[in-house]
Amino acid sequence: MMTFRYASLIAAPALALALPLLTPSTVDACGGTFCDAGPTAMPVDQTGENILFKIGEDSVEAHIQIQIDPNTSAEAFAWVIPVTSLPEFEVGSQILFDNMLAGSVPTYGRNFTTDDCAPADDDANSTAATTFSDEDGGQGGETGGDTGDPAGPDVVFSGSVGAFEIAVLDGGTVEGVMTWLGDHGYQQDPNAEPILASYLEEEYLFVALKLGVEAGVEDVHPIVIRYNGTAPCVPLRLTAIAAADDMDIRTFFLGDARVVPINYRHVLVNSLKIDWLNDGDNYKEVISLAVDAQEADGNAFVTEYAGPSDVISLNNVYNQNWDPAPYAALADSPVGAIDQLESHNLYYCDIEWEAACYGLHPLIEPILAQYIPVPDGLDPLEFYDCLECYVDQIDLLAWDAEAFATTLDERIFKPGLRASQLVNENPYLTRMYTTISPSEMNADPMFRSNASLPDVDNNRRATQRTLCDDSRIITLPDGREVFFPANEDLVWPKFQDEMPWDEDIDQDGMADDAPLINLVDNTQKINDLLDEYNKSKGYGDLPQSCNAGCTLGDKAPAGGVAFGFMTLGLFGLIRRRRSR
Repeated sequence: MMTFRYASLIAAPALALALPLLTPSTVDACGGTFCDAGPTAMPVDQTGENILFKIGEDSVEAHIQIQIDPNTSAEAFAWVIPVTSLPEFEVGSQILFDNMLAGSVPTYGRNFTTDDCAPADDDANSTAATTFSDEDGGQGGETGGDTGDPAGPDVVFSGSVGAFEIAVLDGGTVEGVMTWLGDHGYQQDPNAEPILASYLEEEYLFVALKLGVEAGVEDVHPIVIRYNGTAPCVPLRLTAIAAADDMDIRTFFLGDARVVPINYRHVLVNSLKIDWLNDGDNYKEVISLAVDAQEADGNAFVTEYAGPSDVISLNNVYNQNWDPAPYAALADSPVGAIDQLESHNLYYCDIEWEAACYGLHPLIEPILAQYIPVPDGLDPLEFYDCLECYVDQIDLLAWDAEAFATTLDERIFKPGLRASQLVNENPYLTRMYTTISPSEMNADPMFRSNASLPDVDNNRRATQRTLCDDSRIITLPDGREVFFPANEDLVWPKFQDEMPWDEDIDQDGMADDAPLINLVDNTQKINDLLDEYNKSKGYGDLPQSCNAGCTLGDKAPAGGVAFGFMTLGLFGLIRRRRSR
């Protein structure tokens, strides 16, 4: 059965793409996507999207990571995106997304300390402790022509960008647009018609985009769309037609300051709900329940990182020595092309020591397969390691030096240069995340800069301290402490039923550069419930001073606990530091 589906955002296996609305700041609704499903099942795993926005003075640049299930066929993939004006299109950099995701991902881990439990002597109080860290802690955007049909749209742009064919449609009726899409291989769901009608009434254009005839899923790359406007937006309304529950949406923003949602709320999660003993492996569950809390109502984001953009490594994004000219010069034969790719750090081949040849950029191998295919019966390792050894078997009909050089330039060299410039010219990165279900996709989230807000660290480390009776205290980055008696397994507690998932919920629609305003502040409630929990486990207050022989007093666990002076700062009165 053919289905109409829109692909939405995040980092997960076989993801769908994220398509931003190309809209000015006064518009509060945005786009959607058609996916041509083919005869059996929808090929795009609609679990999430990743979009990177650069907000300019009068324009927005959206880099959209396109991810398709590698088991699907290329001809089963297509989009339709409502836009407010004719945009510009470019090929984007997959390595930029890879490095940005890796550099800004929230990580959860622990440092470990053990008290020195030696008896006090006359010379000095015992203040030493052993400390070590699990430093590898886990981790939780040609013109032409009238169609001839008065009810159909005008095609105001038609061309190709990298592996994709693109047409931009202007005007017409809903029936005319649907007919055009059907005639050109796009399958739709009738439920989309009233939504398309509303866009046509608002004089939107539609971008129709699909993989080219000769392209396969291995050729997929990010797309850059640049358009007039000042408010980036993630389109969700059409997504509701066929989206999965708790779909991941992750947005990135490069600029001079932190970015916040305009028409969605902002949530600070309760740190006690994260499973710190398993490196935050329940992270998505915590986020989902926090953004579904009362007052957040499923339309809210959390900030995963806000700070310097230099967390994005530029390794392999761009090489200043990249140049298409040496490849274009190989007019008669591709012999020498592999050596040139190796000199540009785009390919690696070592058949003697590693028995391996592989691309160092995700698009290199499909480009080689197109222009320098492996002859039948040959081992790809031996062929690419020594093209000159098989010069009589090279398919010279497939080789086109000019086209090979142009493809490298368009899909790798120029996108890499633009990606490196984008990071270097914009010192601040914001990363936000939410999960959302179809019933909640009633508004398209929009965003703007807010220079008044603090940074948000993505490296989140707790300290696990083992006391002399083998009980343990885990101190979270915000200063909260969780007590584990010696006679209990070290399992992260579920706490009381009343313990909220959200700590703060901040209102939407705030003024420019204004501090976040709480709709909900659960801080005192969380602290009171934590106090109650710790006391139920036998954890008491520290005395004002303590040397190596003292204990926790009447509320101490059986057997007593020895401390040094250095432990005093870890207990009781640590002021919570909040990143919002």
